[in-house]
Amino acid sequence: MVNDDPDATEVSDAPDVSAENPESENWIWVGRHRPPVPRALMELMSQGWAERGGAPVTRHPAADHFEARRTTLSERFAGRTVVVPTGPPKVRSNDTDYRFRPGTDFFWLTGETESDAVLIMEPDGDGHHATLYVEPPSDRSSHEFFTDARYGEFWIGPRMDLAGLSEHLGVATAPLSELHAKLDRLATPDTITVRGMDPRIDGALAENDADDELITTLSEMRLVKDDFEVAMLQQAVDSTVRGFEDVVKALPDAMESGERVVEGVFNARARLEGNDTGYNTIAASGAHATVLHWGRNDGEVTYGDLLLLDAGVECRQLYTADVTRTVPVSGKFTPEQREVYEIVLAAQSAAMDEVKPGAPFLAPHRAAMRVLAQGLHRLGILTVEPEVAVRRDQQLHRRWTMHGTSHMLGLDVHDCNNARDEEYHGELKPGYVLTIEPGLYFQPDDLTVPERYRGIGVRIEDDVLVTKDGHRNLSEALPRDPDEVEAWMARLSADH
Repeated sequence: MVNDDPDATEVSDAPDVSAENPESENWIWVGRHRPPVPRALMELMSQGWAERGGAPVTRHPAADHFEARRTTLSERFAGRTVVVPTGPPKVRSNDTDYRFRPGTDFFWLTGETESDAVLIMEPDGDGHHATLYVEPPSDRSSHEFFTDARYGEFWIGPRMDLAGLSEHLGVATAPLSELHAKLDRLATPDTITVRGMDPRIDGALAENDADDELITTLSEMRLVKDDFEVAMLQQAVDSTVRGFEDVVKALPDAMESGERVVEGVFNARARLEGNDTGYNTIAASGAHATVLHWGRNDGEVTYGDLLLLDAGVECRQLYTADVTRTVPVSGKFTPEQREVYEIVLAAQSAAMDEVKPGAPFLAPHRAAMRVLAQGLHRLGILTVEPEVAVRRDQQLHRRWTMHGTSHMLGLDVHDCNNARDEEYHGELKPGYVLTIEPGLYFQPDDLTVPERYRGIGVRIEDDVLVTKDGHRNLSEALPRDPDEVEAWMARLSADH
């Protein structure tokens, strides 16, 4: 990575550009701790460029959805100014940032992907007027296009101008330089904001009792996915399926070099077809599969063990899949692995049967837990009757299955978490998308488990859309039945 200060080694020799220096007119001051730019260089850089034709601006495929969402939000907060920032880049180390990913609520309302942008919705008649404040591209009459490492075109590439962006996203735009003055005027009790995203906004606007209500409302609005969102989730899932196929083909390399190969191969598919992975890939082989959020991915991949891969592609419109399959590295389940696997599969099938409109959110979980408890009892691990073990005041089965069966899915892998519990855990509705992911995890040092099962971890996870008359498994293209898993692996290995 190049240093964003091209003359850093010459800073100590920089001329005095203070107003008292008669030679200061020959220099352009570009910022603290930055060497000044000679006007001669500026004159050279600002001329001799070809005219840009520019491709026609196309309307974003979800622009009408963005507008409809803002309209609904406007109705919920009539008469109040609403401020929704996307946030600044996050530092990875010293002067390098993580790849920027827009704030979820902001993106859902605007579709804009640039950092530091802010959506402001001001009361206007019976509704609101929405304006997107964003940094415009620097034209070549100003030094910023080659001196500004955050926004300058020479550093990050060309960007759409404000007029084009407004046409593309279907919302009015204004330069970010006007935001500060706007915030001063908006610092009133009628202004509410999504806090915790942007220090500039948090510092400029006092906390409001309705700030939490705004965040909660946005989460609850996002619970039901529209047709565009469902299509994007299916796109993310389809790419994820191809990523799982890539991993199966790469298992010989993984047995040579370990879990890093599994992570790297899947993540390559995520970057090829999507924006990134939707969360840190879990590539857990052997006993690592018993660690629920194993993230080191630095272990061995051994012939005869199981590989638990929990991974999801985040598509270019930022919706993420979240899928898990547990596969035998050898291509064949051992009898013990198959025994555990089939219990988890039966639990997932029982949970899936409960996904329908009007069903309680927790119905799939309760169904899965009953089946897991019965399986644990059959294996001789759970020593009390299953119906006793799963009672709310007992929950003894949880020693071997600590997590819930479902969570909402969308722009966030754990989507809509700021919704009220009575909404999130209420009745399932058409348009909800949730995971179904039971699992059993037998720690290698768990003496309550027969030795032949120790170190086995199995999770099976699919992404499920609630429809008007039941559900649709978005990830059904990935096999779940153990015989089908083995046949799928054999076919991929032969093709490879």
